[in-house]
Amino acid sequence: MVEIEAGARLVGLDLSAHDFTDADLTDAVFEDCAFAEVQFQGVCLQGACFKGCRLVRCRFAHADLREAVFEDCVMAEGHVGVQFAFSRLEEARFARCDLSFARIERSALYGIDMETCNLRGAVFMKADFHRAFGRNVVRASAALKGCNLELADLTEVRLPGCDLNRTSFREAVLMDADLEGADLRECDLFQALTAGAKLARADLRGAEVSGLNLLELASRDGMKVTVDQQYRLLNAMGVDVHAE
Repeated sequence: MVEIEAGARLVGLDLSAHDFTDADLTDAVFEDCAFAEVQFQGVCLQGACFKGCRLVRCRFAHADLREAVFEDCVMAEGHVGVQFAFSRLEEARFARCDLSFARIERSALYGIDMETCNLRGAVFMKADFHRAFGRNVVRASAALKGCNLELADLTEVRLPGCDLNRTSFREAVLMDADLEGADLRECDLFQALTAGAKLARADLRGAEVSGLNLLELASRDGMKVTVDQQYRLLNAMGVDVHAE
């Protein structure tokens, strides 16, 4: 029987049959391990590290994943992705992971860092990227850099002032999303559904904005674009732009 406890280091194991319910695995390290259909119910994985692992058809519920690290992990199989529900992912970091079709529901994501991750078709349902620092001070923090969020559902997501540069939101659902002041440089917003979205003060320089209808946005004051982009934005509004 493999001993799995806080601070343990496990390499190259298939841990699919292990019961992780309410386990304390703080600072544990998993390298090249496999997890299939595992229920991480109530588990504490604060500061844990997963490197090169496969976590397919797994579900984290009421789990503590604060400051956890996932690198080069596969967390999807076919059209079924990993699930995070009612979990804490504050300051967690994901790098080069496949999170296709992930479902992140009613979880705390303040300070989460995702870089070069595949989140195609992912669903963010009431995911909270905010933290209160006093009665009247609430701040958002997240970095989703160079990620693929094609076809993802980010309805009503609140990411004001967050770092989203180089991320693809191609055909994603961003209806009623709050992206005011966000860094959206070099993002792909082709055919994204943005009705009711807030983009005031957002930086969209270098972004693909074909199909983005400014008239459908809830806010756009101070939005930054380049001269080249203005023609595509005006065309999307039905304005016929001529060189002379």
